[in-house]
Amino acid sequence: MSDSTVATAELPLSAAELAPYIQHTRIESDATREQMVAHAQEAATYGFNAAMVPASWVPVVAAELRGTGIGVASALDFPTVGVMTSAGKAAEAAEIARLGATQLDIGVQIGWLKSGMHREFREDIAGVVRAFGGPVKVMLELPLLTAEEKEIAVELAMEAGAAYLKNASSGQIETANPTSVRYLVDRARDGVKVKASGSIKSYQQGLELLRAGAVLLGTSAGIAIVTDTGDDSTVSY
Repeated sequence: MSDSTVATAELPLSAAELAPYIQHTRIESDATREQMVAHAQEAATYGFNAAMVPASWVPVVAAELRGTGIGVASALDFPTVGVMTSAGKAAEAAEIARLGATQLDIGVQIGWLKSGMHREFREDIAGVVRAFGGPVKVMLELPLLTAEEKEIAVELAMEAGAAYLKNASSGQIETANPTSVRYLVDRARDGVKVKASGSIKSYQQGLELLRAGAVLLGTSAGIAIVTDTGDDSTVSY
């Protein structure tokens, strides 16, 4: 399935119509093969944009989704971001692509950014972009950055070839919110899109993020969202 673009005229969308904008996520370390196959089947059944899974499960999920048009996404330098070497990150990106992933989300070197190592920060991302060869989404961890660092991080990520800017890696960093999405949308160059991530649990929350300009939503609550059975009570933004 091709990446979706949300046009103002298309909103509001029904709950079921959010499916093409959702990256159906399952990243638990104890998930079994049976659960991963079921996860892939859910992605196909509901028509999600992609199934997001750990790199070790990419071959299984890619085989299950072959011919469906549903993407296979994975993450790198995650869930603890900025701990891999740049060479290791690039090599793993190439391997993940070989295994069948069509999209890749990556952590960034926050410590390097805060140390003023801007060239190294940019090249860490660029090495992955070159090695992977497909759309790379950069998890910027906005709440961990100062106002100045946010501006620099966004520019460096785009210079490095990021296809998507992403507010955070997970809900432990930030609950996805319209303010962060609009911040990234306002700074994105032509062709660069925005993915929202972090405790997206309900249809209403997902719709508000799309209205703010996100074109992808990363969430493990995709089924609850498209069936409008999700819980808004824990959303705080």
